[in-house]
Amino acid sequence: MNDILNKRRAGILLHITSLPGAGPQGDLGQEAFNFVKFLHDTGVSVWQVLPLGMTHADNSPYQCLSAHAGNPVLINMDWLVKQGWLQHSDKREVYAGNGATACHMTKAYSGFLERAEQKDKDDFERFCQAKAFWLDDFALFLALRLEFNQQCWNQWPEHFKERDEKAIKEARRRLKTQIECIKFEQYVFFRQWLELKAYANRHGVFLFGDIPIFVSYDSADVWAHRDIFKLDQSGEMSVVTGVPPDYFSETGQRWGNPHYNWDHLIKTGFHWWVDRMKTQLELFDIIRIDHFRGLEAAWEIPANEETAQNGAWVKAPGKALLNAIKVEHGSIPLVAEDLGIITPEVEELRDEFDLPGMKILQFAFGDGPDNPYLPDNYEKNCVVYTGTHDNDTTLGWLQGIGNNEKSHIYDYLGSPAMPLHCALIHAALASVANLAVIPMQDILELGSEHRMNIPGTMEGNWRWRFQWDQLSHERAGRFAYLVGLFNRK
Repeated sequence: MNDILNKRRAGILLHITSLPGAGPQGDLGQEAFNFVKFLHDTGVSVWQVLPLGMTHADNSPYQCLSAHAGNPVLINMDWLVKQGWLQHSDKREVYAGNGATACHMTKAYSGFLERAEQKDKDDFERFCQAKAFWLDDFALFLALRLEFNQQCWNQWPEHFKERDEKAIKEARRRLKTQIECIKFEQYVFFRQWLELKAYANRHGVFLFGDIPIFVSYDSADVWAHRDIFKLDQSGEMSVVTGVPPDYFSETGQRWGNPHYNWDHLIKTGFHWWVDRMKTQLELFDIIRIDHFRGLEAAWEIPANEETAQNGAWVKAPGKALLNAIKVEHGSIPLVAEDLGIITPEVEELRDEFDLPGMKILQFAFGDGPDNPYLPDNYEKNCVVYTGTHDNDTTLGWLQGIGNNEKSHIYDYLGSPAMPLHCALIHAALASVANLAVIPMQDILELGSEHRMNIPGTMEGNWRWRFQWDQLSHERAGRFAYLVGLFNRK
């Protein structure tokens, strides 16, 4: 196990879009640096975020247009002005629209070409060369997608859908300016993110990222690498991924992602996955593999089914994949999201690679004393949460459960004098788990209207933002005290 995860630490879960600020969502500007300072001052050494990819219209960070590219709406405009590549008037125009993508960075790119120092232009060229293994396809994909009114690639004209060599060559020539601008957009995103990461690391804060196990069908990855996925001859999906009925949904979750063609990935030495992990390791100090159980077996659903009820578990070569990643990248700080229907085979795969799993306190009190989410059943090598981005806030959850379950929690926690939602934070930090991560909503003691996501729903998710005036000195001081009290500094 990587040394980062082999020490008692405290973390806070807050996505970049949830930061305060002047724009339509949080970004990589000064407020991100302010949040790092808050973490440092509180003794918190881990900042966990959601996936950073470029989202579709529903804003879900788990359905992205690329497994590598960053989300340009996170780009901070002030940084571009400071570089001299964007005028103040242009910044106001962008903030009146929808963030950095409102003008597709064309004005900033023009300013870069006109006014950037040669060292920056050389740096951009090095970036494009180093990222060419994904950036070339992504930039062309996005330029074509814009040309075809944001339609999914399977709706494009046949010669582009099928990546006809002559058509692709002609498109690269015709769309050269747009393609270069998209590459510049990614260059800016990576520069801003890596500046934030360097600042965080200097202040003793590690960035904890999230990698969705599956990718969106409407993505550069599926368009450019159809052999990697289970598609028919025309490029359509015959099966999609999801999970069967569980705690979150009576009909399961039909995610709609294509499943991997594991035979092809095995033959190619898992090259695509190894490259994908390379990008994530550049961005993050710790990486959570979302839906880890899908590396042992995944729930496949016929594409014509409307729900996830009628599916089947299909085996995956998780051991071979994790070995390939380890051979290429060494011992890296991975966390297994091992929630849901977990079998002994999934646990064996997780434990063979010494990966910490996840413990959720909101799941701990509905069964008997052998419930694996109860703190007295933890081992050190795990990550405990009061709840995740998919759960209700802890205060909201407590308001929705019955008196018997509340009494059980109250008794288990030793009849605390403090409110139960505070006592659960106390329990997470006091546990033996090496890493305890608390959602920002729980530190702020917020109710259900502030939750980040309701699984299985499409509207109203991923929009929550906090404001600094919600964080009283008393709350910040109390949390800092607990971090120190339980030796998580």
